[in-house]
Amino acid sequence: MGAFDQINEPEKCLPRVVVVGLASCFGCQLQITNAEPYLTDIIGQIDLHYWQLITSEDMPDEYDVAIIEGAVTTRESEETVKLVREKAAHVMAIGACAVTAGVPGMASDGLAERVELVYGEETPDACDELIAPRPVSAVIDVDSEVRCCPIDPYDFIVKLQRALYGSNRTIESRTLCADCKRNETECFFQEGTLCLGLVTRAGCGSRCVNLGRPCNGCAGLSPDANLEAARVSCAHYGVNPADFDKALEMFNQVQLTSAVEEAS
Repeated sequence: MGAFDQINEPEKCLPRVVVVGLASCFGCQLQITNAEPYLTDIIGQIDLHYWQLITSEDMPDEYDVAIIEGAVTTRESEETVKLVREKAAHVMAIGACAVTAGVPGMASDGLAERVELVYGEETPDACDELIAPRPVSAVIDVDSEVRCCPIDPYDFIVKLQRALYGSNRTIESRTLCADCKRNETECFFQEGTLCLGLVTRAGCGSRCVNLGRPCNGCAGLSPDANLEAARVSCAHYGVNPADFDKALEMFNQVQLTSAVEEAS
């Protein structure tokens, strides 16, 4: 069932949508506007109640679908997403920062020392009470995700359609390496080049790899990823496993820290 089906007021014919921005570069919200051929069709299917990127008004009290970009990094943003969850029939997290904590998540380990390094002895009041960066799903239940950094605007359109009208399509869990093999793409490891596709979740269309660039892991770790086996593979192909671990931190630091804590 989609959010459109959960609107109970008969006079409401369009789902009410809000777009919320947390700790991020707002690049994923900009990506939405890059789907120019389809923007009028998208707007025609929703009642866009609030878009933080383009309005200074307060968020409305009632809405059906909430689209959230950015990581949760303050107590204020933590309370914001909790309130959003209470009100919205469907919550969608878009972009690496919202889905895995992304680049902000790199500061999740040893946050106090990092804050002192940046701000000195006193954190500016404008920063609010800082907390270790975390993905939106670490605070509330999320109904759908649009992964990568930045998001693909057409992937966003597909996911929004599913949110509005429902879908029984399964979510990809395989690693990107499987897609590379289907595409008959030459493996970067054969050249001694680090690529995170062997542990990264598929579903992005292998865009970077198809363009001749190794995967940087922005889609997040696959549930099927085997980190220990990946480190062995790195060593086999002459890639330093320590470089592999370091590269993972850019988009997966929070998940890696959680895995270590669970293991201990």
